Amino acid sequence: MQLSRRDLLRLGIATGAASVLPGGWRSSRASDLASSPATRPFVLELLPGRGIPPIARPVAPFATRPDPADCVNVDGTTAFHVHGPRAVPAGTEFFIVHERPVEHLFSPDLPPSLLWGYDGSIPGPTFIARSGTPQLVRFVNDLPERDSVGIGEPITAIHRHGGFQAAEDDGYPLDTFCTGQSRDYFFPNRPDAGLLQNEHSTNWYHDHAIDITAQNVYRGLAGFYPYRNRIDTGNENDPPPALGLPSGDFDVPVLIQDRRFNRDGFLVYDSFDHNGFLGDKFCVNGLIQPFLRVARRKYRFRILNGSNARVYQLSLSNGQPFVAIASDSHLFEHPVTVKSFVLGPAERLEVVVDFKDARLGDRIFLVNRLEQTDGRKPGNLVSPGTPLLELVVDRDAADPSRVPDTLLPVTEGPRELLPRVRVQRRFKFERTNGAWAINGEFFDENRINARPRVGEPEIWVFESGGGWVHPVHVHLAEGFVLSRDGKAPPALERGRKDTLLVGASFASEVRILIKFEEFLGRFAFHCHNIEHEDMRMMGQFEVVP
Repeated sequence: MQLSRRDLLRLGIATGAASVLPGGWRSSRASDLASSPATRPFVLELLPGRGIPPIARPVAPFATRPDPADCVNVDGTTAFHVHGPRAVPAGTEFFIVHERPVEHLFSPDLPPSLLWGYDGSIPGPTFIARSGTPQLVRFVNDLPERDSVGIGEPITAIHRHGGFQAAEDDGYPLDTFCTGQSRDYFFPNRPDAGLLQNEHSTNWYHDHAIDITAQNVYRGLAGFYPYRNRIDTGNENDPPPALGLPSGDFDVPVLIQDRRFNRDGFLVYDSFDHNGFLGDKFCVNGLIQPFLRVARRKYRFRILNGSNARVYQLSLSNGQPFVAIASDSHLFEHPVTVKSFVLGPAERLEVVVDFKDARLGDRIFLVNRLEQTDGRKPGNLVSPGTPLLELVVDRDAADPSRVPDTLLPVTEGPRELLPRVRVQRRFKFERTNGAWAINGEFFDENRINARPRVGEPEIWVFESGGGWVHPVHVHLAEGFVLSRDGKAPPALERGRKDTLLVGASFASEVRILIKFEEFLGRFAFHCHNIEHEDMRMMGQFEVVP
């Protein structure tokens, strides 16, 4: 009998022993991992090409290839969606991105670690989607079949998180491609059903291969995918109906992740911490506690929690509020002013911060005050917290940007959709037999958990027991939060959401209103504590006519 790596992982969990898996893949128990070496904060600056990822640039059009069908996943399965060459519409932008190893410096106090990056960039290059302009992206797997690091496997799938795309382009976890192979992904970049409220704002893309998502993302496979449209144009000088939000150098992606290093300063990962792996070093865009020079004017920060399991509560050290303008994939109907906010794994929040009243030389810190020592859930608030990013006010700059009182009106929300609801579904995220399950069952590619009809709104209820916290992510569509433990959702959840914290102090039951448009086929939903996801806390739904 041949054991899959999942079998070996479960054996290691059951025996409590460190293991050496096939191919030299090493892991150790969390109790054997020492604290990371000391590093100086606020030494590295976020700059274009070092911390500020490059913009992906189109290439000349090319003919699409058949999807690979012979890549064997770690659990022995092969691809589900397999297609031959596809025709794409006129006006499509084409891109080619290579997944490859890269030596990356997290801190000048540590040696370079060998990571995996899209085009060798940490984070990966930023794709700018424009509403009405389709994109075809070929991802090429140039990862080594074996390496000495032992984190991740060179088997990948690409999920554009929050995106609206067909099943074969959604990064279904079995649609993998291996070293030496490539896969073409077509992103239509059009509003689902033509509704303005479905014009996206900030999505991201990351690895989504079955059983190994956590390791591959931890190793570096993640990047931003923001949108531009007729109101969010990317140019603050554009007149109305453009919103005039801060743009260019004043529109900053902020990817927050935690990482851990061994006594020699190299990146480590514990495969047996299936509760959710936590690091003790905090990175912004791949750099440990960097700094960013800012001018006395408004900035737009697209803040993404790209950690495997950690939940953050973020605030500014000077007590200044944030003006929140978007959550996950969509702009709010109206800006929301908050002093702090919680961000679970995979959640995004876009905020505008105005430094016009700061003094030259001021140093303001983005601080996390939420303590967490267990991957299953965060702990209490601490003071003063851990500074993640230093903002150094060093100059003046013109500021034609603005934040209008109305951003993106909701044209089809709960008022219009609730009378049409005929189906309610309940999904319980729970611990079962020492691992993580939905409604008592582990992910099975041969089982469909739900068959919603295209265009018909439904109510989905997410439940978590045992005090554990699960960031629940549904592919293909975003939902309106109806309630948390029977109460109205907080202000930052009154827009559309694709990822939601469920459990413990965040509510044991969350009800959402969701509708799937246009695309038929099989899509995933899962916990985005990605160790939980890899331990099969994932289901799938099939959109049917």
